[in-house]
Amino acid sequence: MRIELEKRPKVSALYSILSPFIAFALTIVFGGIMFALLGKNPVAALYSFFVEPLSEVWSLHELAIKAAPLILIGVGLSVCFRSNNWNIGAEGQFIMGAIAGSILPVVFYEWQSPLMLPLMLLLGMVGGALFAAIPAFLKAHMNTNEILTSLMLVYVAQLFLDWLVRGPWRSPQGMNFPETRSFGVEAILPEMLASGRTHWGFAFAILAALAVWFMMRYTLRGFEITVLGQSERAGRFAGFSSRKMIWFSMLFSGALAGLAGISEVSGAIQQLRPVISPGYGFTAIIVAFLGRLNPLGIIAAGLVLALTYLGGEAAQLSIGVSDKVTRVFQGLLLFFVLSCDTLIHYRIRLVRERFAALKTDEAH
Repeated sequence: MRIELEKRPKVSALYSILSPFIAFALTIVFGGIMFALLGKNPVAALYSFFVEPLSEVWSLHELAIKAAPLILIGVGLSVCFRSNNWNIGAEGQFIMGAIAGSILPVVFYEWQSPLMLPLMLLLGMVGGALFAAIPAFLKAHMNTNEILTSLMLVYVAQLFLDWLVRGPWRSPQGMNFPETRSFGVEAILPEMLASGRTHWGFAFAILAALAVWFMMRYTLRGFEITVLGQSERAGRFAGFSSRKMIWFSMLFSGALAGLAGISEVSGAIQQLRPVISPGYGFTAIIVAFLGRLNPLGIIAAGLVLALTYLGGEAAQLSIGVSDKVTRVFQGLLLFFVLSCDTLIHYRIRLVRERFAALKTDEAH
């Protein structure tokens, strides 16, 4: 006896729409079970995780700060995934964008100019795009699996950042702590509102999502991405180049990840440290799929996943659970999103081994 997945002849449009909501509901249910097994009151725990962080104005600002990189990276990844290019290394591109954008305020810290911040943002995008160009080149010209190459490059970026802040870029005034100089005033991304810390990185994320939504819906480039993603052979008949699409999607995704990196460093942290991301590049993969690879859906999904970060911090203080609970929630959410999507498109069949062998012999 074995389990097989059989493609459904017709996919339910209703269930396709409801799939993310069903996945989120299942995550809540199993999260409650997890808290009960940990000896915590499930209702109180879920309240502290999902409601308490939304009860204060300052926490709403923190929600926007954490959502900004998730939305920016998720929007870039949606272009990659819809074109059938699997960039799993956005975390590394996020870090390299932060490093490239920090060259001016760290190395040329004496230079003061209104051009400082725009150049930092531009360098951040270039840094992320160039780092994404490595797996793009390897796939386009050497047919290398981009999942492996982009993922392995994450560790390169993390170790390079660690070496920089402990070595050549370590602040002389930092009391020997592994961190760079604090950024000057002209190198800091300003706050959007006087009521809190939300910086302009959140605006960048919303604008990027709207621009990509327009591109995917109304432009030839968006049509090209969709066609090549669904069928490379059909794309070639239409005159589209899969190699050019590899370069475009990877560089575009890397540029947005790099912009997210320098926005996070310039707006929220205001210096480089050994760790500048709690895993935004990996969490953004969940954001992209929870948003159904739709830029507008990714905005909502980014806010939901940002809430899990805030909720995890609140739960640590209020009910005394580990910060690993946040990872469990994110893992459960990704598992149920993929499971629901799979069951919408396929039905489960139990096949007896003897019957399967007979079918194989008949096929031959």
